[in-house]
Amino acid sequence: MSNLEMKVKEPLLRMVKRDAVSNKEAWTIRGIAFVLALVTGGLLILCLGNNPLEVYKSMVAGAWGSKTVIRETIKLSVPLLITAIGISIAFRMKFWNIGAEGQILVGAVAAGAFGLFTAHIFPKIPLVILMMVSSLIAGGLYGLIPALFKSKWGTNETLFTLMLNYIALAFIKYLMNGPWKAPGSSFPKIAMLVPGARLTKVFGVHWGWILALVLVVVSYIYFTKTKQGYEVAVVGESTNTAHYAGIKVGKVYNRTMFISGALCGLVGMLQFAGADYTITEGTAGGVGFTAITVAWLAKMNPYGMLIVAVFIAMLERGSNTIQTQFKIPASAADVLIGIILFFMLGCEFFINYRLIVRGKEEKNA
Repeated sequence: MSNLEMKVKEPLLRMVKRDAVSNKEAWTIRGIAFVLALVTGGLLILCLGNNPLEVYKSMVAGAWGSKTVIRETIKLSVPLLITAIGISIAFRMKFWNIGAEGQILVGAVAAGAFGLFTAHIFPKIPLVILMMVSSLIAGGLYGLIPALFKSKWGTNETLFTLMLNYIALAFIKYLMNGPWKAPGSSFPKIAMLVPGARLTKVFGVHWGWILALVLVVVSYIYFTKTKQGYEVAVVGESTNTAHYAGIKVGKVYNRTMFISGALCGLVGMLQFAGADYTITEGTAGGVGFTAITVAWLAKMNPYGMLIVAVFIAMLERGSNTIQTQFKIPASAADVLIGIILFFMLGCEFFINYRLIVRGKEEKNA
């Protein structure tokens, strides 16, 4: 084959995996991506007839400008952080748990079974413990179902966990319209949790934020210092290697997905008893899907997830502020958040890969 034919068949652009990227280079790429995100978002804001600098300033103030909004930002970041930790445990073994939304809802229902119907029987502390334990078990068992099917029949966990979300959502609708419908209500609604059974606030936010910080440390130790964390990493690298090393892959799937689902179920309890005080179709509120972004941006590192969760909570809280202050439509505010997250996720591609233009490699050589 002639050189001319080879050049014709060679694509204009091709991807090549980088051998190694220093931390300095990686953070430089992330910094450039963040600046480009702000510039692109600024163009959108200009098209809406507003000053980008004023809007961005308002977003930051809307998330950190007073004690009240700081509390709201923290409240938003707690479910994001815990859910991200939960799904990252499964993601580390390349078990794609897309069912966090359903696991959150199931956890909320389990907590509601005690919180709504036994608050007059148990004192507050035993009641809260019962709600926590029930949400952990319910979420864990719901996460265990796709793991059992994968380990026994090799089913696709992505589709399986995704479909379980809709089953949990349909069950919530059934409860709202049927056995749990609030007495005297003219429309589907589950009763509110009585004040005496709600989670105690610490510095203005329910104590779930303390639990989230503890889970960051515990999960890091679990990932890096325990035998179970090592087994998860080996299964994620190669199931064949895991089998050769004597690791029971099915057992690791089941154990890890139970833990993953349990943490997501715990989020359901925190949302029910600490934030919403009732259960609705929006109890999960898209947290299960947003947490995937948190986990990926943080490279499955619990400490990184803490930073990213707070950052995304800041964007969400700030977007609410600019909707009110600048009359920016909710859809445009969501697009602005999407632009920023798109650039931050996209930059990870350029950290791991580089694009080569046709003929440039030969010149460099």
